[in-house]
Amino acid sequence: MNRQRVFKKSLWASLLSGIVPLLFTLAIMAVVYLGIQQAGASSEAEGIRLLEEALMRVAIHSYAVNGYFPPNVDYMSEHFAVYVDRTRFVVHYVVFAENMLPDIRVFPLQR
Repeated sequence: MNRQRVFKKSLWASLLSGIVPLLFTLAIMAVVYLGIQQAGASSEAEGIRLLEEALMRVAIHSYAVNGYFPPNVDYMSEHFAVYVDRTRFVVHYVVFAENMLPDIRVFPLQR
């Protein structure tokens, strides 16, 4: 007698064999998506920090050379070649007096 054993998958086993790879793929895609979002947020924060530092350096340089702080950001752009991407950032620049360090803050524009 030649007996062959035939194993049939149960309904649950066949469902799990299809769902587990799908869930694994979705989890990997979610991790990649969150990583990209985090990288974008870090990039924007770094851009804000760099712009604030550049504006502060130019303001201090202007004071050292001219004896006064620049009156506004447009003046810095014209005379010191500082580029401010106004489609991405808003610059808060307030000069209290010619001999006092201005308040410089950069904020991201909401999209």
